[in-house]
Amino acid sequence: MGSHDVVDHGTVDHDTVPPARKGLLAVAGVLLAIPIVALLWVDSYAKVEPKVAGFPFFIWYQFVWVFLCSALTYTAYRLVLAARPHRPMTDLEDGGDDA
Repeated sequence: MGSHDVVDHGTVDHDTVPPARKGLLAVAGVLLAIPIVALLWVDSYAKVEPKVAGFPFFIWYQFVWVFLCSALTYTAYRLVLAARPHRPMTDLEDGGDDA
């Protein structure tokens, strides 16, 4: 057996782990794409009016996206956790390579 061969100790049966829920993963991908599209579409926010507290639209629009992006990223993270089944670790006590 080579140093890169995986030793199966029989503790984890990956055939019994349910598959990932692809619908939730797709929704997470869309949530991550929303801020990218919104901020790359510069023509939609390249203007001065309306001003908020003296700041032009261009500035406060991007600042609002800081918070929106955080919320969307966290939501996508939670969806990915829900979509992917828990896969228990194998019982390799030494933490990795058996070289």
